Amino acid sequence: MHETDGLRAGPASQQGMRRANLALVLGVIARAPRSRAEVAADTGLTRAAVSSLAEELIAAGLVVEEGPAAPSGKVGRPGTALGLNPQGPGGLGAEIGVEHLGACVVDLRGEVRAWRRQEIRNRGRRPAAVLADLAELLRAAAVEAGLRPAGLTLAVPGLVGDGGGQLQRAANLGWQDVPVTAELRLALRAAGAGQLAELPIDADNEANLGGLAELWLGGAPEHFLHVSAEAGVGAAIVVGGRLLRGARGYAGELGHVPVRPDGPPCACGAHGCLEQYAGEAAVLRAAGLEGIRGDWVALLAERAEAGDEEVRAALAGAGSALGIASAGAVNLLDPAEVVLGGGYARLAPWLLGAMRAELAARVTVRPWTDERLTVSRLGRRGPLLGAAVGVVRAIVADPGRLDV
Repeated sequence: MHETDGLRAGPASQQGMRRANLALVLGVIARAPRSRAEVAADTGLTRAAVSSLAEELIAAGLVVEEGPAAPSGKVGRPGTALGLNPQGPGGLGAEIGVEHLGACVVDLRGEVRAWRRQEIRNRGRRPAAVLADLAELLRAAAVEAGLRPAGLTLAVPGLVGDGGGQLQRAANLGWQDVPVTAELRLALRAAGAGQLAELPIDADNEANLGGLAELWLGGAPEHFLHVSAEAGVGAAIVVGGRLLRGARGYAGELGHVPVRPDGPPCACGAHGCLEQYAGEAAVLRAAGLEGIRGDWVALLAERAEAGDEEVRAALAGAGSALGIASAGAVNLLDPAEVVLGGGYARLAPWLLGAMRAELAARVTVRPWTDERLTVSRLGRRGPLLGAAVGVVRAIVADPGRLDV
């Protein structure tokens, strides 16, 4: 939002100021319940202004009165604490994976109110069929949560254009140039989920959303590299608490960074890409499990835990390739941490040793310490959580989008 420059009329200026102040007040309340007096002190607004804005937020279903505020040490009766309304608008997240579909609803506080996951092989299926199944899953999750979603974000395993509606390429699904948000809207209508079909719908790369979830929920610092895997290998680059998307929105394709230029050909057309050593197909092949269907991460983890030396060696090889690629990114970007997420979080016990060795040998910007390589607490839940939580964070940042 831009400050007025004196060329706009007064009413438009006043409307912009009101919208900014609504966001200011709601942002303070979102951090922790506050009395009206505390909100006024935190924002610099007058108590009268805060009271008026709070009433608007209560009427919109975004804020509730929670009872007496915590004692402040001041003389007099404590004020009434204002908090986010757990029954207010929610965030709806969706995920298309190569081997699964997911749906999630969170409330304004970011607490999960519904979580659905369906194991289904989507590789090679028509987009319309996959989105029809996803629409049914979303409808069921919304009914379970009992909240009014304010928006829907879809996590996809591929490149999403700047507009957020076009899935340009998802090699592991076999999809190209799919208007995925428009087709999801049609699928929701066909599934009898008309209210969901009318929501604002956005789409983003699953690695990006996993990285944002790590920033918002996982305790990551403001500068980090989030490296994750499902079928392919992706990364999210967070700089100064913001996702680095690149000129066209394609930043983070770590899976197609060459780790051995004379290596095997990759589906992208290059040779020796990281994905050829640390992606699903490559690790299963190295472990002697090529052609196995189902949850490859769970299978590898179970066999590694049981002491399968071939699987452990395959994971160590993947860890070495990940360390080489990550070292290049660290030398270029100087992140505070490298965070292993997605399926790699589950496989971390057998990846970390080789990764640490490569990072220690190759990072030259400054001495590398093992503590800077961490494992996500969110794991494979990250992309779906990032999708849903991003919706409610957008509401808190600008409640005016709901016509408050």
